[in-house]
Amino acid sequence: MRNLRNTVRLIGRLGNDPEVTKFDNNKQKVTFSLATDESYKNKDGERVEDTQWHNVEVWNGLSKVAENYLKKGQEVVVEGRLVHDTYEKDGQTRYYSKVVLNDILLLAKKEA
Repeated sequence: MRNLRNTVRLIGRLGNDPEVTKFDNNKQKVTFSLATDESYKNKDGERVEDTQWHNVEVWNGLSKVAENYLKKGQEVVVEGRLVHDTYEKDGQTRYYSKVVLNDILLLAKKEA
C-alpha cells in the first residue's frame, strides 16, 4: 500500500482500445476508458444497473503492458491515484478527473 491518502482501485471493462501517445524522450502515455457496473434493487424491487465511466492514464513501462495486452472489452483491475485537471475549449474552462495508474491486473477475456 504505497500511499493510502489518494488510492483508487477499480474492476471494470475497457470501453475502447487503448490510445497510445509517444513523446520525443522515449516516453509514452496510454489512455482508455473503463466501465464499472453496479446493480441494486430500487424501492419497487426492480433491478437497476448503473454504469460509471472512468478516464484512465498509464505512463512509461506500465503503458507498454497496456498497449500490448489490453483491448476493448477486457476485464481488468486497476490501481492508481485520482487526479483532477482542466483544459480550455471554446474559451471555457473544462474540468475532468482521471485515474493515473501504478498497477494493472488482467482478468479473464470477455466471451464473444
